[in-house]
Amino acid sequence: MCLIVLAWRVHSDFPLVVAANRDEFHARPAAAAAFWRDRPGILAGRDLQAQGTWLGVARNGKFAAVTNYRGGLDASAKESRGTLVTAFLLNDSSSKTFAEKTEKIKGSYSGFNLLAADRDELWWLSNRDGEPRPLAPGFYALGNFLLDSPDVMAVKSRFERSPVAIEPLFELLATAKIVAPAYGTRCASVLLADRDGRMQFAERLFDAQGNEGSTARYEFRAAR
Repeated sequence: MCLIVLAWRVHSDFPLVVAANRDEFHARPAAAAAFWRDRPGILAGRDLQAQGTWLGVARNGKFAAVTNYRGGLDASAKESRGTLVTAFLLNDSSSKTFAEKTEKIKGSYSGFNLLAADRDELWWLSNRDGEPRPLAPGFYALGNFLLDSPDVMAVKSRFERSPVAIEPLFELLATAKIVAPAYGTRCASVLLADRDGRMQFAERLFDAQGNEGSTARYEFRAAR
């Protein structure tokens, strides 16, 4: 199960705090988080099979992440779900405009949940639920069902009590790590966006045995 926990305008110093585990088949090729050579405005890991991403940030302060909806694979889907994140990060549209436009074409994708934030609003959209909606300030958790479904509430509760710092959030994510030979947690990511536009992003990799690999850290100030 992929996992995203997020605090939106809860902490005075950090309007956006994100911690996430990416769970995927170990055989699916991926690149570690970095600024993309062909899209230097994006900082994200990259799915090398479909060329999209599961979670990323942009130099202008935008954030987006997508999870698959469990059992939501549609053989007729025309687009990879990871392209939703890339499209938003590259687009000049607000999160509201992007969510409303994506609502009109959401049938082109297998089951998904999308979180998209600019520096003013955070929106959630799923093609297994109703219309997109803006999220009020608060704590949120997302797995492979809908937003704040029962399966992620225990992690959400721990997240609400966690210090707002990179290592404590990695420790939180470790409690939800999946270790299995074929499918498991490939990486964990933490994003801290402060009120002055400073973005701290960290990604920690794991192998198929659950062993911790390298940790990449990036910091930059978002451009208006």
